[in-house]
Amino acid sequence: MRLPCGKSWLVAVVMAVPGLAGPELASGAELEYPLSVAAGNGSIYLADRTLPGVWKIADGKLTTLFQGAKQFRTPLNAARCVAVDAKGRVVAGDSSTREIYRFDAQNMPVPLTKGGIGIPMAIAFDSQGDILVCDLEIHRIVKVPEAGGEPTIVAEIPAPRGIAVDGKNRIWVVTHGKDRQVARILPDGQIETVVEGRPFQFPHAIALDGDLNAYICDGYGKCIWKVGSDGNPQKLVEGPPLAGPVGIAMQGDHLLVADPKAVQVFSVTLDGKISAVEYAK
Repeated sequence: MRLPCGKSWLVAVVMAVPGLAGPELASGAELEYPLSVAAGNGSIYLADRTLPGVWKIADGKLTTLFQGAKQFRTPLNAARCVAVDAKGRVVAGDSSTREIYRFDAQNMPVPLTKGGIGIPMAIAFDSQGDILVCDLEIHRIVKVPEAGGEPTIVAEIPAPRGIAVDGKNRIWVVTHGKDRQVARILPDGQIETVVEGRPFQFPHAIALDGDLNAYICDGYGKCIWKVGSDGNPQKLVEGPPLAGPVGIAMQGDHLLVADPKAVQVFSVTLDGKISAVEYAK
């Protein structure tokens, strides 16, 4: 079933569904199951599968950017990923409504594809501002126009879970394919292998630094891997306090890591020093 598109529909749902809290509520609650993390506008954003919805950490304070309802097939009932585009707009993926949402100036999530996505696991943006999505349901990387519309297929990738785009418009993908775990899609559509074989236990998300080193969350390995230009993975940080990291993003000169098992967001320096992100509850 495809859902109707448009802001008026979304507002009607917010008003009609009990428990759908809406934007920017101060919250006495705590993080529950943060799956994805993004940085932008001087803030940190977290997709929380159990909230359900998206958190915001700004000025040392945790609030809900948008709290969805517990009712299935309502906006962000199953938030799985969040990202911030070059214009500072927050975008989130939701498998419950099979949709990609972009938050407007009132922090309301506006649907972009009329239910054209299956299971959105990760989001990135190309140089044109178009939205690239890992769709786990169809094992494809798809592109959604910046203005919204029908997704188009970019490449077939087995079980894609993480995505990043570099300055050359190459798309880096974490995959659970049997022959490689990190692939790179070139602008001409060719796919090359970055990491061969299966050195990671259960890779989830990927982030890139300015030198094109890749950083990958390994949930089962309880670690963050660093992959340099030689394609050889090395563990950057491992073990406690990490319990099952699944989300990663760059924020300035350090990494942000979302760990649902630790119920925590961590800051990791590029030389491997880790600390919890502090905020008022």
